[in-house]
Order: sequence, then C-alpha cells, then structure tokens
Amino acid sequence: MKILAVEAAANVCSVALCEDARLLGEITVNNKKTHSQVLMPMLEELLVQCAVEFDEVDALAVSAGPGSFTGLRIGVASVKGLAYAKNKPVYGVSTLEAMAYKLPNCGDIVVPIMDARRGQVYCAAYAWEDGALKTVLSPDAMAIETLCEKLAAAGKTYAFIGDGVPVHCAYIAQAMGENARFAPVGANLQSAAAVAACALAKAQSGEVPSDYASLQPIYLRKSQAEREYDEKMKQGEIK
Repeated sequence: MKILAVEAAANVCSVALCEDARLLGEITVNNKKTHSQVLMPMLEELLVQCAVEFDEVDALAVSAGPGSFTGLRIGVASVKGLAYAKNKPVYGVSTLEAMAYKLPNCGDIVVPIMDARRGQVYCAAYAWEDGALKTVLSPDAMAIETLCEKLAAAGKTYAFIGDGVPVHCAYIAQAMGENARFAPVGANLQSAAAVAACALAKAQSGEVPSDYASLQPIYLRKSQAEREYDEKMKQGEIK
C-alpha cells in the first residue's frame, strides 16, 4: 500500500511517500518559507525522485491537527484537492498521535506536546501495547501546569516529545521529577513519515478512510481572532 503523506500543522512542512512500512522518500523544510510556497513543489519533487506516478498512490494522509490554523488549512486543503482530482481515499490523523509514532514501542507513556502559546500546549498521551498505540489522554489544549498535574496523579513515567518540549522542559522536569523523560532533540519536529505510519496502522486495523468532502481540520480551540471577538462581545464593545 503506497501512502502519500503531508505534515503542515506547525513550522515544519514535510511530505513523505511510504510503501507499507518502507519509507520510499521524505522531504522536510523547516525554514521561513510559507507552506503555501513549498508544499506542492515538494510533493511533485518527491514523486519524481521516487519514480512513482500519482495514479500509483493508494491513499493520502494528512496531519489534520491540532496546530497552526494557517498550516492546517493549507495542508488539509491541498490533500482534499489531490484526493478530489483522482478520487483517492484520505486518512486525516491527529498531529499528536502521529508524533507518537516517532517513538515506536516506547516503554514509557508517550506525551506529545505542541506549543499553543499563551502558556498552553496541545497535548495527548499514548501507550504502546503489543505493538499498537493506545490512547491514554485524548488530544486537548490546556495549561502546561494542568497537564503535569494530570500526569503526576497517575504516577507513571512519561516520554515528552514535540516542539513544546524546548519551551516547557524546565517546568516539566521540576514538576514531574524522575517521572519525566525527553525525546532526543531530532525527534521533536513533526514529520510526514510519522503521519504515513499512523495512517498505515489505521488502514491495517480496518479503519475506514475519509473522502475528500468530509475531511476537516482539528483545531481544538478557537483562533486568536475568534477569542478576541468573544472578549469584545463580553465587554460590550461590539453591538
């Protein structure tokens, strides 16, 4: 099964092509260029370098969120367009769940965290059991203090991964002590290969893919503009 995957939920823009568990190729950009500039050229170049025609791709996969509102819209819209053009099935996967696939069969509970700013993180927790990933804490947005309180109460050991680690590692280490471990620096960036691995697991478990029309971003919280509007409404500034 050939899966063409896209990761555009954060600063990283990444595309990957996998055949079953084999990574055929991956291109990743972590620079100032916007995803709208680099995503489609990267996809085209990836297929050329892998000598694979788009018609040979069996399914598409995309990191559907949470993450940057703009990045999610670009990634999801691009995949929806490709799926529509050739009537391809699509797996929209949680950005956080895909990140857990960067630590396969980890003995600790894997806690992906993404910096959501304003003192919050997008977070979840997963445990590997018999080679399969199980959800311990469903994706949510919360203060880092609240997350650490929830995890500490369970008394387990946790492996933190994601772009939220550099921002909050000092607090996590202080709050969690020896129960907190951190993934290697290179594992903290999101990757399309992990999105493909997550999608493959869903396909192998019998999960039905989405069609292009039903695929939507997963935001978890309102945008800054919506929050500011709500605040003005509360203060009576907008009538």
